[in-house]
Amino acid sequence: MQTLADMSMVPPWSGDVAGARALQVTLAARVRLEDDHPPLRLVAGVDVGFEEGGAVTRAAAVLLDAQTLTPLAEVVARQPTQMPYIPGLLSFRELPAVLQALEQLPQLPDLVFVDGHGVAHPRGLGIAAHLGVATNLPTVGVAKSILVGTHEALGPLRGERVPLHYTGKTIGWVLRSKDGIRPLVVSPGHRVSMQAAPELVLACCTRYRLPEPTRLADRLASRRDAALRAGQSPLIGTSR
Repeated sequence: MQTLADMSMVPPWSGDVAGARALQVTLAARVRLEDDHPPLRLVAGVDVGFEEGGAVTRAAAVLLDAQTLTPLAEVVARQPTQMPYIPGLLSFRELPAVLQALEQLPQLPDLVFVDGHGVAHPRGLGIAAHLGVATNLPTVGVAKSILVGTHEALGPLRGERVPLHYTGKTIGWVLRSKDGIRPLVVSPGHRVSMQAAPELVLACCTRYRLPEPTRLADRLASRRDAALRAGQSPLIGTSR
């Protein structure tokens, strides 16, 4: 199995909330908000759900052709949940399972879309940014609601966007991905510029609100059918 991450950046949960927040500040300083990724051939989407009342973390990763958005592989990784939900520290809870899922994909993606925030986070390190710094993969956060920040009114048409501001800085975008539908909150995670992040998301949006990578990952992460409970993944057959 390929090892993607520097696990010192995703340490086992010790219960030290202050220490985790301090690590976020340190890692946020390593985030690079410039476009530094190869031509996109393969993209991935990741999302996380929970089973057994939260006792099991279930991470889904889907690999797609970047040009056609055809799904090529999908994986579900299941792990015992090691950490309670603590606002602002979501990545420490979810990343171990996300990393396991990404490591099982047959090829590494050129860009990962994450269901969650990038730098649009109180300490600049949402799960997409944390994943990017830990793996050095280019990442973009695609969230369904605002965690922090304010913005101006948004127009009703697909592609319209307004900056999301926090402490005097632009930390992301509120983006209309479909006419008249509730917008997305888009922010770069790592190795993607602030300007490019919404364009990358729009390029992967078809007729749905969510871009295809996170839409498919969301569907897989939240599915509770017999195949997933048995550890099966419909495209590649197994989930380890």
